[in-house]
Amino acid sequence: MATLNMDRAWDLHEQVSVRPEPFGALLYHFGTRKLSFLKDRTLLAVVQALAAAPTARSACAAAGVAEADLPRYGQALAVLAQSSMVVERTETS
Repeated sequence: MATLNMDRAWDLHEQVSVRPEPFGALLYHFGTRKLSFLKDRTLLAVVQALAAAPTARSACAAAGVAEADLPRYGQALAVLAQSSMVVERTETS
């Protein structure tokens, strides 16, 4: 299974909307019309922390993810990246 480079900056795609739900969240991509379910409220916290975090690893830390759980969250973020829900953030000068 693919993993995400946790030492790079990531963010939600600009066309993705997040709707928190009791089970986690729904992510809808207006460009691709794809819908993703986040069935883990911690993963939702990670996704929400991506914009302010310098790396995916630090977003996980901000959301309270334990070091031992990083591979699982890296895989979950990789799935979101494959569906263009999250994209690598590039610095603009």
